[in-house]
Amino acid sequence: MQNTDCRPAEKPRSWNASLAKYRKPSTARSVFEIIASLLPFAALWAAAAVLVNHGQWWGLVLTVPAAGLLVRLFMLQHDCGHGSLFSRRGLNDWTGRALGVLTFTPYDYWRRTHAIHHASTGNLDQRGIGDIDTLTVREYQALPWSGRLRYRLYRHPLVMFGLGPAWLFVCQYRLPVGLMRGGLEPWLSTLATNLCIAAMAALLIWAAGPGAFLMVQGLIILMAATAGVWLFYVQHQFEETHWSAGGDWNYQTAALEGSSHYDLPPILQWFTGNIGIHHVHHLSSKIPFYRLGEVMRDFPELRDMNRITLRQSFGCVKLVLWDEDTRRLVSFRQARTASAAA
Repeated sequence: MQNTDCRPAEKPRSWNASLAKYRKPSTARSVFEIIASLLPFAALWAAAAVLVNHGQWWGLVLTVPAAGLLVRLFMLQHDCGHGSLFSRRGLNDWTGRALGVLTFTPYDYWRRTHAIHHASTGNLDQRGIGDIDTLTVREYQALPWSGRLRYRLYRHPLVMFGLGPAWLFVCQYRLPVGLMRGGLEPWLSTLATNLCIAAMAALLIWAAGPGAFLMVQGLIILMAATAGVWLFYVQHQFEETHWSAGGDWNYQTAALEGSSHYDLPPILQWFTGNIGIHHVHHLSSKIPFYRLGEVMRDFPELRDMNRITLRQSFGCVKLVLWDEDTRRLVSFRQARTASAAA
């Protein structure tokens, strides 16, 4: 039957205007969030080191919540990079730089690569900086066997969530990889952060001893790094995510459809600074993390959009290739099956 409804198609909502009122941060709230994260982190670190030095190895259990707090401190640094934690840019930048010493992440270098990620997320023509390397099915099939092997190793869970996070935060962030020719700022940021990390490490080794420092700091940074990479992975690497090329790419569509709503339990939402509400964050990165919940409350249509539960998120690990025909992420097996049937 022919459709006789001649009403014009409804125009898509302009989320930029709808979310404008949520972008104003509260200085008092932001300072409170820093204190509420930093003081417990320092206390847990010190308690774990003291217990280890007294032969109480169970004290290493304290590194688990400490790692969670370090993830939260990274999310505060993340908001600084977007200029959303405070109203003044200078306060954001210097807070972010200080937090970058704790998170082993050079702030100005990371801020620039993350800005590239936000400006190009879901764009097939602009992959490679600030994101997880993702090939299309055709690109993967066109590779020689050695290239396929490298991509499979890169995408293996033991590398992606084991060796990869350790390499990224402990080694790769010691040089402005990806921005080696990006001017003086990435180099200054990286080298200054490295010097401050070395000074902090020397002070902690003097206070706690080398053994306790390596065990406590090592476990905390490795667990936090793995959690951070996992969060970033699930935020964009889900089956019905969005990728497009050329003139088909649109910022609002890529932000809304290419980012997940990782619906975590409340305690994990707190530790991760609401970063699971990632589709809203990409729609308007100027919204402070503590106001993202207000957006979900006021716009119920966003709650079920790209919603992934903690249990469902583990299934995202197998999704490694973008299928341009079905417009979804698929596993190596699905790509192979589709190729054999074609």
